[in-house]
Amino acid sequence: MKLTERLAAALGETPADLLLTNLQLVNVFTGEVYSTEIAIKGTRVVGVGEGYQAARTIDLGGRYVAPGLIDAHVHIESSLCTPPRFSEAVLPRGVTTVVTDPHEIANVHGLDGIRYMMDSAKHGYLSVYVMASSCVPATHMETSGAFLSAEDLATLRDNPWVLGLAEVMNFPGVVSGAPDMLDKIEAFKDCVLDGHCPGLSGQALNAYVAAGIQSDHECTTVAEAREKLRQGMYIFIREATNAHNLRPLLPLITPENSRRLCWCTDDRHPADLLDDGSIDYMIRVAIAEGNVDPVTAIRMGTLNVAEYFGLRDRGAIVPGRRADLFVFSDLRAPSAEMVFRGGELIAEDGRLRVTITPPHVKPLPRAINVRWDAVDFSIPAEGQRVRVIGSLENQLITEHRIMEARIVNGYAVADVERDMLKMAVIERHKASGNMGKGFISGIGLKRGAIAGTVAHDHHNLVVIGADDASMMTAARAVEAMGGGLVAAEGERVLAQLPLPVGGLMSDRPIAEVRQKLDVLLEVTKRQLGSPLHDPFMAMGFMALEVIPSLKLTDLGLVDVDQFAFVELFV
Repeated sequence: MKLTERLAAALGETPADLLLTNLQLVNVFTGEVYSTEIAIKGTRVVGVGEGYQAARTIDLGGRYVAPGLIDAHVHIESSLCTPPRFSEAVLPRGVTTVVTDPHEIANVHGLDGIRYMMDSAKHGYLSVYVMASSCVPATHMETSGAFLSAEDLATLRDNPWVLGLAEVMNFPGVVSGAPDMLDKIEAFKDCVLDGHCPGLSGQALNAYVAAGIQSDHECTTVAEAREKLRQGMYIFIREATNAHNLRPLLPLITPENSRRLCWCTDDRHPADLLDDGSIDYMIRVAIAEGNVDPVTAIRMGTLNVAEYFGLRDRGAIVPGRRADLFVFSDLRAPSAEMVFRGGELIAEDGRLRVTITPPHVKPLPRAINVRWDAVDFSIPAEGQRVRVIGSLENQLITEHRIMEARIVNGYAVADVERDMLKMAVIERHKASGNMGKGFISGIGLKRGAIAGTVAHDHHNLVVIGADDASMMTAARAVEAMGGGLVAAEGERVLAQLPLPVGGLMSDRPIAEVRQKLDVLLEVTKRQLGSPLHDPFMAMGFMALEVIPSLKLTDLGLVDVDQFAFVELFV
C-alpha cells in the first residue's frame, strides 16, 4: 500500500478496509483504557477514533483490544516443532511476534541451521525475528556440530529479520576479555546485545554490562534482578517448561521499573504452550497473583519489547503501526477471543481460522553420527565418593553434591533408593567417541532409562538411567529414528518421539507432537517412576555448562562456578 493511500484513509477521505467498533482500547502509551474505534487499511492501523467508514465493520460488543503480544526471547526448537508448527500454538493465544535465538539448531548445523529456521518462517502468519547465535558452541567444554566465528555471524547482520546478537552465554569469557567473544560483540556493537548471566554480580556484572550487554533472562531472585536493573539492563522475566521464574519475580515489578521489564518463554514444550499458553499465560498470572496492573502487564508483553528491539511498527495500537491485535473480554484475565495479524482475522475462540502451510525449504541432513564401539556406560570405581548433579525441580540451576558411591563388583552404579541415577553424554555430531559419565539426583526414575538428542546447547545424545542395559536400549533407539526422545526398560522401547530435523524438531502438526510427547511422559511417570512434570526437559538442561553449578558434557563434569572440569570421584 502506498503511503498516499494510507494517508487518505487516515484522513477519512477514502474508506478503510476494516473498522472495529464498540470496543475498549488498551493504550500502552498512556496506561488508559477507553471506548473508541479502530480503522485499518491493508496491514496497518490508520485511525483511532470515530468518524471512519470502511468496506467491512466488526462490532466487538464492548470487548477489550490490545496490541498483539511479543515474546522477547524464545528458542522455537524447544517446542519440538519447526517454526510453522510452533505458530499453530501461539497465534491463537494472541502472540503475533517472537524474537528467537536459533542456537539449538545452530549448534547442530551452523549457519545452515539458522537459515533453515528463517526460511521455514517466511511468509507465515507469525512474525519471527532472529538474534544471531553468539555461542556456537556455548564454551570450549563441549563438542557441538558447528562453530560460528564473529566473521560467520557478521554475514547475518544485514538481514532485516536479524536484530542483533543473541544471548551471550559465555559470560566468563566476556568478563575475562576472551578475544573470540569480544570480536562477536564488536561485530554487533550497533545492534541489540542480549545477555545470559545467571548469578553474575558486583564488579563482574559491571564488566559484562560495560561490554555492551543490554538484557538478561536468567534471574531467579528479586535481589539479582534488581541489581541488574540498577546497572541499566532490561530484565526478561521467564516462564519456561523447566524454569519457573515468573512467580518468584513478580514482587520485582513496580510502576517505577516496569518499563524496563519484558516477558519471555525461553524454552516451552508443546503441552504447556497448548494448555496454559505463552506470553498470555504470564500476563494472566502476573495480574492474578502479583497484583500487577493489567495495562502494565500487557505493556511488558508489547510496547516494552518492541522498544527494546527497535520494532517501531508494532507493540501499540496507533496510526501507522501494524494491525496486530488481540481481543478479549476480561481485563483482569486476558484470554484471546479474536486475533488479528496485519488486519486479518486469523484466530477466534482459541482456534486458527487460517491454514498453516509450511513452505518448501531445503531439508537439513541427518544429524546422528555416533561411534558406538566407544560407548561404554560402566564406571570403574576410583574412590568412595562421587560428585553428583543435583537437579532442582522447576529450575535450570543445579546443586554440586558429594555422595557416597554405590559400588558393585568394582564399578560405581546407580542407586535408585537414593535417587542417584547414572548419566551419560555421548558425542553425536562427529563420531569422535567422546563420552562424559556421571551421576544425577532429582530425576526420580525407579527403573529403566530415558534418552534424547535435545541437550542444551550442544545437543549431544544424553542418557539417564537406572541400569546400563536400559541406557543402551534407549540410546540406540534414539539413533535409529534419526534423533528424538525415548523411554526404555531393559531391551524394550516403551515410547518414543521422533525429531528428525536436527534431532531437535518435528515438522508434524504441534497437536500430533504433543500427543506423542504425552504418551512418552505418561510412560516415564507410570512405568519408570519419575515424579517430574517433564523429565525430558529437565534432562535437556543437565548438560548445559553455562548455568551453575555442576553439569555434564561429552568431555566430562563441569564445575560451572569455577568454569573448569572436575573429576567424578572426590
